[in-house]
Amino acid sequence: MATLVDSSVVIAGERGDLDLAAIVKGNPDEAFALSAIGASELFHGLHRTRTEAQRMRRQRFLDYIFDLMPVLPFDLQVARVHSAIWARLSRTGTSVGERDLMIAATALAHDYRVATRDARSFPRIPGLTVWKL
Repeated sequence: MATLVDSSVVIAGERGDLDLAAIVKGNPDEAFALSAIGASELFHGLHRTRTEAQRMRRQRFLDYIFDLMPVLPFDLQVARVHSAIWARLSRTGTSVGERDLMIAATALAHDYRVATRDARSFPRIPGLTVWKL
């Protein structure tokens, strides 16, 4: 199985709450990736740092993470999946944050599961396999 890593997992890795590199390297037969939306969330956190030292530490960590796994784009294939899920959730009155829905669509379009620390949003998305880290 392939895994799309949510920004919540990367942030937990940066904070030392889990060893993301060990998880990736400990599963050599599994593909790991980030979504372009998740990458944007991580860059947002980089731009919000308060000090230069914090920004440099975070930049080094993100460089390491982006070297560790590729970033999957939000392209036309993902947009088709996204719109179908969005419409289905709208019909049932289920609410999911727009970025989480885009990340889930990226995972589904590529037949990936999502590794996350967010137990609220992702489990609401039909057909998505969630790996809670």
